Amino acid sequence: MPPTVTVYGAYGHTGRFIVAELVRRGWTPILSGRNESRLHDVAADYPGATVRPAAVDDPDALDRAIAGSVAVINAAGPFGETVSPLVEAALRARIHYLDVAAEVEVVAKTVATYHDQAADAGIVIAPAVAFYGGLGDLLATAALADLPVADEIHLAFALDSWIPTEGTRAAGRASRGRRNGKRLVYTDGELTLRDDEAPITDWTFPAPFGKQTVVGDFITADSVTLPRHVKTAALHTYMTTAPLADLASTDDLAAQPADELGRSAQQFLIEVVVRSGATEHRAVLAGRDIYAVTAPIVVEALAHITSGTYSGLLTAGQIGAPGELLRALVPVHLDRLEIDES
Repeated sequence: MPPTVTVYGAYGHTGRFIVAELVRRGWTPILSGRNESRLHDVAADYPGATVRPAAVDDPDALDRAIAGSVAVINAAGPFGETVSPLVEAALRARIHYLDVAAEVEVVAKTVATYHDQAADAGIVIAPAVAFYGGLGDLLATAALADLPVADEIHLAFALDSWIPTEGTRAAGRASRGRRNGKRLVYTDGELTLRDDEAPITDWTFPAPFGKQTVVGDFITADSVTLPRHVKTAALHTYMTTAPLADLASTDDLAAQPADELGRSAQQFLIEVVVRSGATEHRAVLAGRDIYAVTAPIVVEALAHITSGTYSGLLTAGQIGAPGELLRALVPVHLDRLEIDES
């Protein structure tokens, strides 16, 4: 009997990719979320799929939604509303919990709160196992290789465009409300709020992006997940400016499928530079569609978790061998992966 996983938010943009990837990998998904009608819309593509609607403020319904599952994957934002109820349900059921949250403050709270409870329950709680929070963590950890510490880590994101989903827009509104007009910065091992302008500089990426204007201090969930287990004196993060203009746009656009996997044509590239003394390691990966690639990341991480003896609060970079996990995504989900581990 294939292992069963509950996907909460199964009808969302990313949730649908996760359901499809689970089925492709031979898992049995249970479709859950707050909107029963939309869950049945997804189930129509998977004859015999189980639908279990549940509101996040109904613990009994959440318990029923995850009953019989080995894990629950939370793909429902805003994650400030869904993480705690679903983590608590996973703890009660003693099953693994993974999410794809990109809301930095929410990920930080999860990391700070649940390690001991997860360890006591013998389960894994894994936040932000996604494009943001997962890929940068995996790539930098793989690049670090056998270096005991990093004097500094530079993590640079290049996107040719960023057409946000409604979930991303809602998460952005929630984050802006929490920050009260200020920007979040990672400094001296802590996340702080500042009211100055973010620095602008240049970064020369590998082809096809080349030299790009980037925003510095572009804080993603990686600024929480990576320092969780990697010792570094400084973590610097960058994002190309073009996708940030897309993100701020009020145009009601939606990304269109452009291949047989349903991915959009939007391209991404992540480059990591790790320095320790006189030693420098670089790593780069590239692919298409930041939402679609989240699905194989979280499903591959789940496969490692359920085949091992993991417990506690773990980020993507702490699950298995990061380089191995990334290589499992090539060539279907990543077009390029180069890791300097020498």
